Amino acid sequence: MIALFTDFGLDGPYTGQVKAVLHAMAPGVPVIDLLADAPACDPRSSAYLLAALVPEMPAGCVVLAVVDPGVGGPRPAVVIEVDGRLLVGPDNGLFEPLCRRGTAVRGWEIVWRPERLSATFHGRDLFAPVAARLAAGIDVEAAGCRPSDLPARPDWPDDLAAVIYCDRYGNAWTGIRAAALSATAVVTVGGAPIRHARTYGEVPPGTAFWYENSCGLAEIAINGGAADRTLGLGVGTPLVV
Repeated sequence: MIALFTDFGLDGPYTGQVKAVLHAMAPGVPVIDLLADAPACDPRSSAYLLAALVPEMPAGCVVLAVVDPGVGGPRPAVVIEVDGRLLVGPDNGLFEPLCRRGTAVRGWEIVWRPERLSATFHGRDLFAPVAARLAAGIDVEAAGCRPSDLPARPDWPDDLAAVIYCDRYGNAWTGIRAAALSATAVVTVGGAPIRHARTYGEVPPGTAFWYENSCGLAEIAINGGAADRTLGLGVGTPLVV
């Protein structure tokens, strides 16, 4: 299958245009919306979010990941294989945590170019056709790619001590893997100390806590409330552990 991870949103034409290309070039291959509201124009926050979501995808999946504020600029376009999954998108750090945590990793640069290539919509014109070819079973190099060194951002931390996503319930996902924290760890955000609980029912209504979410990240929530609005949290809000 093809899994879409983008900051395009579901309003407007962008996601629909990408899906139209995928369906035309890889008919019969399921396309799922893994995430359509990744942090807009923020590859760094999105990278830690993507790294938490991709391990849930089955081996053989093609992940089309586009958070690309540098579209039309000099950043390369890449395909990366991480533990049996192929990722297609821009080389702007979006795949850095995945590459760092993977056990079997290979990379290619996309050198193929379509006849029509919009300067500002490589998700539709470049990345989607390559992802469709890969999902249809075409070899990576036959799809217009050449082996390349993997992207690297050695200055990026292994875990990002910041909010990387706020969901529709107002819960704030952080870029910290919960396994890196002890149950006694206190997370301070905006001067407020927040302690651990395993689940909502372990704290009184209206109480803020952090817990390990279903993707393995430390997440800040309020029992019966919205942590983002109550605590003034948003993507990029820094944390202290």
